[in-house]
Amino acid sequence: MIGLIKNLFNNKEVLVFILGMMPVSELRGAIPAGLAMGLPLKNVLLLAIAGNLVPVIPMLLLFEPVSARIRKLRLFKKFFDWFFERTRKKADLIEKYEVLGLAIFVGIPLPITGAWTGCVAATMFKIKFKYALPAIIAGILTAALIVTAACIFGKGAWILLGK
Repeated sequence: MIGLIKNLFNNKEVLVFILGMMPVSELRGAIPAGLAMGLPLKNVLLLAIAGNLVPVIPMLLLFEPVSARIRKLRLFKKFFDWFFERTRKKADLIEKYEVLGLAIFVGIPLPITGAWTGCVAATMFKIKFKYALPAIIAGILTAALIVTAACIFGKGAWILLGK
């Protein structure tokens, strides 16, 4: 078992996929990490996007009922109150433009944006699954393009500057 775990974490492709799935790194961390490890751009994009998509459907379907039950415990209630308030403060775009705002919100690769927070915001603002899912997918694809462009052109700019 330990050997399997060690092999998984020594596998660059698996690392990119896992980074894409994680709520803090998502695409913002997976794409630069994959490129820095020397993986081909096509592979990095496929793995990072696939990893970022994995939690979307379960989050959209299960976040509301699971969080409602967990919030009954005082410790988790405080966390979810804080998390919802923080998401609400950052989600003016979603509140104003709904589905389009959700796609833009997820597509802007900044801290506190992305697929995970987009799923929470979609739940909070009661955006139906059939609209939220394509909006979040569009946002993920947009974020992938922005992060990739930043990595490629950012690296090129440093080379041109001789750094």
